[in-house]
Amino acid sequence: MPDETPHETARPAPLRVLVADDNPVVRAGLTALLGAHPDIRVVADAADGAAALEAATRTRPDIVLLDVRMPGTDGLTALPDLVRCAPVLMLTYSREPEVVATAVRLGAVGYLVHGEFTADELIEAVRDMRDGKGTFTPSATRWARPADAPLPDVSDSLVVSYEPNHLSSQMQPGVAQSSESRTGHSGAARPTVRDFGLSSREVEVMDLIASGMSNRQIAATCFITEKTVKNHINRIFAKLHTSTRSEAIAHWLGTAHGGWTR
Repeated sequence: MPDETPHETARPAPLRVLVADDNPVVRAGLTALLGAHPDIRVVADAADGAAALEAATRTRPDIVLLDVRMPGTDGLTALPDLVRCAPVLMLTYSREPEVVATAVRLGAVGYLVHGEFTADELIEAVRDMRDGKGTFTPSATRWARPADAPLPDVSDSLVVSYEPNHLSSQMQPGVAQSSESRTGHSGAARPTVRDFGLSSREVEVMDLIASGMSNRQIAATCFITEKTVKNHINRIFAKLHTSTRSEAIAHWLGTAHGGWTR
C-alpha cells in the first residue's frame, strides 16, 4: 500500500542577520527582538563599519542591518563593501536627504528611520528582504526614488525590488508605491501633521523624544542647539496639551503613530 503519511513541507532556513550599530543597547534590543522569531537568527553584531565588514565576511549573513553614524568606519563608508556580502537595510536615526540618497546610491536596498516603524513592521521588513523587497519609512521615501520619478506623499512607504548582493545601479527600476495609507493596529488612519498642528521639525523632534532620546541627543541628530530643542518641546507640549515628556510620548504613540501598511 502507498505511504499515506502526509509529507511535511520543508521550512526555509532562518534568515541570518548581522546587526551593526555603535549603541550596545540598540544592538542588544535588536538581537532580542529578532531572535524571538524562529525564522530569524542574529549571527553577529558589530559596533562600527570595519567590524561589520569583518563579521559579514566571516559569517556570510543573509541580511545586514546597518546604522549610519558610528565611530571609526561609519555606515556609509562601509556600505559599498558590505553590499557585496549581503543585502543591506539601513536602520538609523539619520533622515537627512543627502544621507538617504547616498545610502541608496551606494547599494542599500531599504532605509528605516527610528521612530517611524513598530517592532512588528521591522520584522516584516526583514522578512520581505527574503523576497527581494526593500522597505523605506516615510521620511526616506522621497529621497529614495529614481531622479525622474514623481515624489511620493510622505505618508506612503515604498517596496523596492532588488537583486541580492548587487549594487543599487543593478536594482530593478520598478518601484511599487503602497496604495494603502498608514494605519494603526486598530485600523484607524494615522492623523496627519495638521491634526496636531505640529510643524515638520516639531514632528521630527517628537519622534526622537518618543524613541527615548535626550535633549542633547536630539540636538546632535538635528544639528541644532539644546536651547532650540527645548523651545520645540515647549511648543509641542502646548499643541499636544501635555505638560510632561511621558504624557507627550503616550499621546503621540497612542494616536499619532501606528506605522505603515502595504
